Amino acid sequence: MSAPRLDALSVQVAIENFPLREPFTITGSTMWDTDVVVVTLGKDGQLGRGEASGVSYHAGDDAPGMLRQIEAVRGKLEAGLDREALQALLPAGGARNAVDCALWDLEAKLDGRPAWQIAGLETPRALLTTFTVGANVPAKMAADARAYVQARAIKMKLTGEAEDADRVRAVRAARPEVWLSIDANQGFDRASLARLMPVLVEARVQLVEQPFPIGQEALMDGLDCPIPCAADESAQGLADLRGLVGRFQVVNIKLDKCGGLSEGLAMAREARRLGLEVMVGNMIGSSLAMAPAFLVGQLCSVVDLDGPVFLQRDRPHPVSYVDGKVSCPDALWGGA
Repeated sequence: MSAPRLDALSVQVAIENFPLREPFTITGSTMWDTDVVVVTLGKDGQLGRGEASGVSYHAGDDAPGMLRQIEAVRGKLEAGLDREALQALLPAGGARNAVDCALWDLEAKLDGRPAWQIAGLETPRALLTTFTVGANVPAKMAADARAYVQARAIKMKLTGEAEDADRVRAVRAARPEVWLSIDANQGFDRASLARLMPVLVEARVQLVEQPFPIGQEALMDGLDCPIPCAADESAQGLADLRGLVGRFQVVNIKLDKCGGLSEGLAMAREARRLGLEVMVGNMIGSSLAMAPAFLVGQLCSVVDLDGPVFLQRDRPHPVSYVDGKVSCPDALWGGA
């Protein structure tokens, strides 16, 4: 999976805005639109693209910050580099993700082999994905769950408030047949999770994602939780994985956190070696951001790649959602 050095690259960087279909709420924030950074690298008449949204809880990882990071190393990018050199050039985060994914896309086109083959993966298959219901009043969340007619798996956002119990009951009543998970986005403490736990068990919730704030992973020690727990914010990159063993059962890999497909694949393989289940997630973004994450998803038991469904518009050759599964066309990204 080693990458050749790509010399004399053209580099284009742009910020693009995507309005959402409706406001989307998680713990601590509500979104009406999303800004993404798109990197386009060129060589020998071929172009490779990568998109990143950044991570909101990282200072400087918004679109202007990512743009500044990339522009600061433009000269080194234009001189050419490989994916391994990129890991030392930019820190983990959205900026590196956009460049790394553009390098993968460009290499596939120059090499005449699809990115999945370069990555040493089997031919990609359609993946069962969760569809996310944002935190809202219970009736609205139930209606949103019903609106995902084809969904076979739903992830619901919770906030640690007393209303969470009614939210869970409402969504489960609306969709009694689906696989169901909850995502706290760091919004619980041990007491609030303990109060909610009987409701989660009764509602047949299959996964609890990031219940406690990052840095408070010790709260997982001795936790009486019969439902598997996934580390999201607590799993930033490859170096975090060993410390999660014994506390979490699942690791949620997001390319904007870890800094690209290169580290995302390494995380998935190492997590599996350590006996952890692997999940791939996404920030809200276009199909261009989902495509490389779709490759990580080939190694995962849980997939959450529904970002484009929240957008008013998407890219040409978008990912498709059929019978609750996501697929990615070669014409979008990573094709030879």
